[in-house]
Amino acid sequence: MLLLGPTRSDGENESDRTSALTTGVIAGFVATVVMTAFREPTARSLPPTSDFLSRWFGGDSEDYAVSSLLLHLAYGIGGGVGFGLGWNRRGTRSDEPETVGLVLGSLYGIALSLFGEHVVLKYLVAMELETDESAVFHAGHLIYGLTVGVWFGSRERDDGTD
Repeated sequence: MLLLGPTRSDGENESDRTSALTTGVIAGFVATVVMTAFREPTARSLPPTSDFLSRWFGGDSEDYAVSSLLLHLAYGIGGGVGFGLGWNRRGTRSDEPETVGLVLGSLYGIALSLFGEHVVLKYLVAMELETDESAVFHAGHLIYGLTVGVWFGSRERDDGTD
């Protein structure tokens, strides 16, 4: 068994759901760190969660540096759990599980990004991204999705063992 992100055995059961949940937490954490490492030097600003917090609790977005990063991490972990709960073991069982994970993860990242820009930022944060900001936002979420997808794909085994 790998130390991070346990694999799943055949047959859908409570252990499978727990494994998907655990792997989702780890994958979401890792993917958020990777996305943030990409985003920070290119965007040169805090994640939009700082603007969300300042809009709803007052003050400047810079006042929420640590809490915005923690909230961003929590969202990312939640996204990893969401991917894990939707991961269809039987449908993704293949000789190329990492490739399947990359494809599904990229689609997931794009969906999260579109939802984030057109719903969350627009309605909850009242923010319109400029073209460059939007490109970095979407690229970051694509990187997030790729990371989550390959994390799950790399934990699949053809024989169902650890």
